Amino acid sequence: MRLKIVQAGEPVLRVQARRLSRKELLSSETRQLIDWMRETMRDAPGVGLAAPQVGLPLALAVIEDPPEVQRAIPPEKLAERGRRPVPFHVIANPTLRLEGEPVEFFEGCLSLAGLTALVPRSLRAHVECLDHNGNPLTIHAEGWYARILQHEIDHLNGAMYVDRMHTRSLMTIDHFTRLWSELPIAEVKKNLGI
Repeated sequence: MRLKIVQAGEPVLRVQARRLSRKELLSSETRQLIDWMRETMRDAPGVGLAAPQVGLPLALAVIEDPPEVQRAIPPEKLAERGRRPVPFHVIANPTLRLEGEPVEFFEGCLSLAGLTALVPRSLRAHVECLDHNGNPLTIHAEGWYARILQHEIDHLNGAMYVDRMHTRSLMTIDHFTRLWSELPIAEVKKNLGI
Protein backbone atom coordinates (compact mmCIF):
# COMPACT_ATOMS: atom_id res chain seq x y z
CA MET A 1 0.00 0.00 0.00
CA ARG A 2 1.29 3.45 -0.88
CA LEU A 3 0.88 6.03 1.84
CA LYS A 4 0.07 9.69 1.34
CA ILE A 5 3.15 11.88 1.74
CA VAL A 6 2.19 15.01 3.64
CA GLN A 7 3.45 18.36 2.38
CA ALA A 8 5.02 21.37 4.11
CA GLY A 9 2.47 23.08 6.32
CA GLU A 10 1.22 19.88 7.97
CA PRO A 11 1.80 20.24 11.74
CA VAL A 12 3.24 16.71 12.05
CA LEU A 13 6.31 17.86 10.09
CA ARG A 14 7.14 20.41 12.79
CA VAL A 15 6.97 18.35 15.99
CA GLN A 16 9.49 16.15 17.75
CA ALA A 17 8.75 12.53 16.83
CA ARG A 18 7.97 10.07 19.62
CA ARG A 19 10.53 7.37 20.34
CA LEU A 20 9.43 3.77 19.86
CA SER A 21 9.83 1.02 22.43
CA ARG A 22 11.45 -2.20 21.25
CA LYS A 23 8.05 -3.90 21.66
CA GLU A 24 6.39 -1.29 19.43
CA LEU A 25 9.14 -1.64 16.85
CA LEU A 26 8.61 -5.41 16.69
CA SER A 27 4.81 -5.17 16.51
CA SER A 28 2.97 -6.34 13.42
CA GLU A 29 1.59 -2.80 12.98
CA THR A 30 5.06 -1.26 12.84
CA ARG A 31 6.31 -4.04 10.54
CA GLN A 32 3.42 -3.27 8.19
CA LEU A 33 4.17 0.45 8.42
CA ILE A 34 7.81 -0.16 7.48
CA ASP A 35 6.73 -2.19 4.44
CA TRP A 36 4.32 0.55 3.36
CA MET A 37 6.95 3.26 3.91
CA ARG A 38 9.44 1.31 1.78
CA GLU A 39 6.87 0.94 -1.01
CA THR A 40 5.93 4.63 -0.77
CA MET A 41 9.58 5.77 -0.82
CA ARG A 42 10.40 3.61 -3.85
CA ASP A 43 7.29 4.72 -5.70
CA ALA A 44 7.90 8.44 -5.09
CA PRO A 45 10.88 7.88 -5.88
CA GLY A 46 13.06 8.92 -2.97
CA VAL A 47 16.10 7.76 -1.01
CA GLY A 48 14.62 8.24 2.45
CA LEU A 49 11.24 8.62 4.12
CA ALA A 50 10.52 9.50 7.74
CA ALA A 51 7.31 8.53 9.53
CA PRO A 52 6.28 12.19 10.02
CA GLN A 53 6.21 12.50 6.22
CA VAL A 54 3.36 9.99 6.15
CA GLY A 55 1.55 11.75 9.00
CA LEU A 56 2.89 9.74 11.95
CA PRO A 57 4.98 11.47 14.66
CA LEU A 58 7.19 8.40 15.24
CA ALA A 59 11.01 8.35 15.40
CA LEU A 60 11.26 5.96 12.47
CA ALA A 61 12.69 6.30 8.96
CA VAL A 62 13.50 4.08 6.00
CA ILE A 63 16.53 4.67 3.78
CA GLU A 64 17.71 3.21 0.48
CA ASP A 65 19.85 4.60 -2.33
CA PRO A 66 19.94 1.71 -4.82
CA PRO A 67 22.37 1.36 -7.73
CA GLU A 68 19.57 1.54 -10.31
CA VAL A 69 18.68 5.07 -9.17
CA GLN A 70 22.30 6.12 -9.52
CA ARG A 71 22.72 4.81 -13.08
CA ALA A 72 21.06 7.95 -14.48
CA ILE A 73 23.60 10.20 -12.72
CA PRO A 74 26.94 10.92 -14.46
CA PRO A 75 29.87 9.21 -12.69
CA GLU A 76 31.62 12.54 -12.05
CA LYS A 77 28.50 13.83 -10.21
CA LEU A 78 28.35 10.66 -8.11
CA ALA A 79 32.03 11.05 -7.22
CA GLU A 80 31.64 14.76 -6.41
CA ARG A 81 28.84 13.95 -3.95
CA GLY A 82 30.50 10.85 -2.50
CA ARG A 83 27.40 8.95 -3.54
CA ARG A 84 27.46 5.16 -3.41
CA PRO A 85 24.64 2.61 -3.18
CA VAL A 86 23.03 2.20 0.24
CA PRO A 87 20.94 -0.92 0.87
CA PHE A 88 17.47 -0.67 2.37
CA HIS A 89 17.43 -0.26 6.13
CA VAL A 90 15.42 1.17 8.99
CA ILE A 91 16.52 3.63 11.66
CA ALA A 92 14.50 4.11 14.84
CA ASN A 93 15.13 6.51 17.74
CA PRO A 94 18.34 7.87 16.18
CA THR A 95 20.84 10.18 17.78
CA LEU A 96 23.19 12.02 15.46
CA ARG A 97 26.76 13.23 15.82
CA LEU A 98 28.27 15.26 12.99
CA GLU A 99 31.85 15.55 11.87
CA GLY A 100 33.66 17.52 9.19
CA GLU A 101 33.09 20.81 7.50
CA PRO A 102 29.73 21.43 5.84
CA VAL A 103 29.49 20.63 2.14
CA GLU A 104 26.84 22.28 -0.02
CA PHE A 105 24.67 20.47 -2.55
CA PHE A 106 21.12 20.80 -3.78
CA GLU A 107 18.55 18.75 -1.89
CA GLY A 108 14.95 17.92 -2.52
CA CYS A 109 12.29 16.52 -0.22
CA LEU A 110 9.20 14.42 -0.84
CA SER A 111 7.32 16.80 1.50
CA LEU A 112 8.34 19.83 -0.58
CA ALA A 113 7.28 18.43 -3.94
CA GLY A 114 8.84 20.07 -6.96
CA LEU A 115 11.38 22.20 -5.10
CA THR A 116 15.10 22.07 -4.40
CA ALA A 117 17.66 24.27 -2.66
CA LEU A 118 21.33 24.44 -1.78
CA VAL A 119 21.81 22.97 1.72
CA PRO A 120 25.02 22.79 3.76
CA ARG A 121 25.43 19.45 5.54
CA SER A 122 28.31 17.83 7.42
CA LEU A 123 30.46 15.48 5.39
CA ARG A 124 30.29 12.71 7.99
CA ALA A 125 27.51 11.50 10.28
CA HIS A 126 27.57 9.00 13.12
CA VAL A 127 24.20 7.60 14.12
CA GLU A 128 23.22 5.46 17.10
CA CYS A 129 19.79 3.91 16.60
CA LEU A 130 17.74 0.73 16.63
CA ASP A 131 17.37 -1.39 13.51
CA HIS A 132 14.12 -3.00 12.31
CA ASN A 133 14.58 -5.81 14.84
CA GLY A 134 15.05 -3.44 17.75
CA ASN A 135 18.78 -4.15 17.95
CA PRO A 136 21.26 -1.33 18.60
CA LEU A 137 22.92 -0.14 15.40
CA THR A 138 25.84 2.24 14.89
CA ILE A 139 26.20 3.84 11.47
CA HIS A 140 29.30 5.71 10.28
CA ALA A 141 28.40 7.46 7.04
CA GLU A 142 30.16 9.78 4.63
CA GLY A 143 29.17 11.75 1.57
CA TRP A 144 25.64 11.48 0.25
CA TYR A 145 24.66 8.77 2.75
CA ALA A 146 25.59 11.14 5.59
CA ARG A 147 23.39 13.79 3.93
CA ILE A 148 20.44 11.38 3.68
CA LEU A 149 20.75 10.47 7.37
CA GLN A 150 20.91 14.14 8.41
CA HIS A 151 17.88 14.96 6.23
CA GLU A 152 15.74 12.13 7.63
CA ILE A 153 16.77 12.72 11.24
CA ASP A 154 15.87 16.40 10.78
CA HIS A 155 12.34 15.23 9.95
CA LEU A 156 12.24 13.27 13.21
CA ASN A 157 13.22 16.45 15.06
CA GLY A 158 10.57 18.63 13.42
CA ALA A 159 12.98 20.27 10.96
CA MET A 160 13.09 20.43 7.16
CA TYR A 161 15.80 21.37 4.71
CA VAL A 162 14.24 24.81 4.26
CA ASP A 163 15.42 25.55 7.81
CA ARG A 164 19.04 24.99 6.72
CA MET A 165 19.07 26.05 3.07
CA HIS A 166 20.54 29.12 1.45
CA THR A 167 17.23 30.92 0.98
CA ARG A 168 18.28 32.54 -2.30
CA SER A 169 18.80 29.09 -3.83
CA LEU A 170 15.22 27.81 -3.48
CA MET A 171 13.85 26.95 -6.92
CA THR A 172 11.70 24.50 -8.80
CA ILE A 173 13.34 21.25 -9.83
CA ASP A 174 12.49 22.13 -13.44
CA HIS A 175 14.47 25.40 -13.24
CA PHE A 176 17.33 23.66 -11.46
CA THR A 177 17.51 21.01 -14.19
CA ARG A 178 17.31 23.53 -17.05
CA LEU A 179 19.52 26.30 -15.68
CA TRP A 180 21.76 25.21 -12.81
CA SER A 181 22.39 21.46 -12.62
CA GLU A 182 25.48 21.46 -14.84
CA LEU A 183 27.22 24.34 -13.07
CA PRO A 184 29.73 23.94 -10.22
CA ILE A 185 28.27 24.86 -6.83
CA ALA A 186 30.68 27.81 -6.50
CA GLU A 187 29.37 29.27 -9.75
CA VAL A 188 25.74 28.71 -8.72
CA LYS A 189 26.40 30.52 -5.44
CA LYS A 190 28.08 33.42 -7.24
CA ASN A 191 25.26 33.75 -9.76
CA LEU A 192 22.61 33.63 -7.02
CA GLY A 193 24.47 36.11 -4.80
CA ILE A 194 25.11 33.66 -1.97
